Amino acid sequence: MTDFPRIHASPQSTPPEIDMARPSVARSYDAMMGGKDNFEVDRDLAAQVRELVPEMPLVCKDNREFLIRATRYFSRLGIDQFLDIGSGLPTMENTHQAAQRMNSRARVVYVDNDPIVLAHGRALLEENDQTAVVVADMRDPDAVFGDETTRRLLRLDRPVGLLLISIVHHLDDADDPHGLVRTYLDRLPSGSHMAVSHFHNPGGEFDEQARRTEEICLTGLGSGRFRSREEITALFDGTELVEPGVGFLPHWWPDGPPPQQLRGDQHLLLCGVSRKP
Repeated sequence: MTDFPRIHASPQSTPPEIDMARPSVARSYDAMMGGKDNFEVDRDLAAQVRELVPEMPLVCKDNREFLIRATRYFSRLGIDQFLDIGSGLPTMENTHQAAQRMNSRARVVYVDNDPIVLAHGRALLEENDQTAVVVADMRDPDAVFGDETTRRLLRLDRPVGLLLISIVHHLDDADDPHGLVRTYLDRLPSGSHMAVSHFHNPGGEFDEQARRTEEICLTGLGSGRFRSREEITALFDGTELVEPGVGFLPHWWPDGPPPQQLRGDQHLLLCGVSRKP
């Protein structure tokens, strides 16, 4: 089992009561990855998704590996502070581990609104004073940036690595995801970088699979929008996309040769990285 260092939870972060009767995004993702930090309702939802998307555990693994590669890429650019929105539960390698392996002085603020994430933060990370978890809703940037721990760890006069990994698709159209992403970028200085991964409806033969999976997510979680490549690409408006642009997870700066052919389910997420000019 991975030995995770301990995370400091912000003293301002008071978790709401854990609801074991409804699945949560963080716990369902954990169940999808074969983790143990979930309840029966989360496992039931994960099973429904896997019935439609048998390779979903592989897609989740691809997503985590993209997060780590993006973090390493930011670190090689000299970025040493990271804001990870919708971080979820610890699984595989995490942002602080990847960042602090590259630079032991790197600072990481995790943000999530799931109380079980804060519970794990308090239980797992206490000796690492350069890493913190803040409980806040992504839709409230003032709460994220106004938290005293965010203000302590992040210097907003220097570039920040903004990680929006599998979180924007949990915003409904009424939440104005494009406007919200722009609000976060507006708070960050020039030279900051952003990484995004997002549920994707590629249409064609995958259209029904994406539509039915979205239906399960919306019914069970109340969120989980599959959007077109054009809608996802628009999230990067006003920034400079890093090559190869918006594409499939395994194709973004792979550690080895990129796969010659993707499995069908791997078409259901897109990702990209960009720089704020």
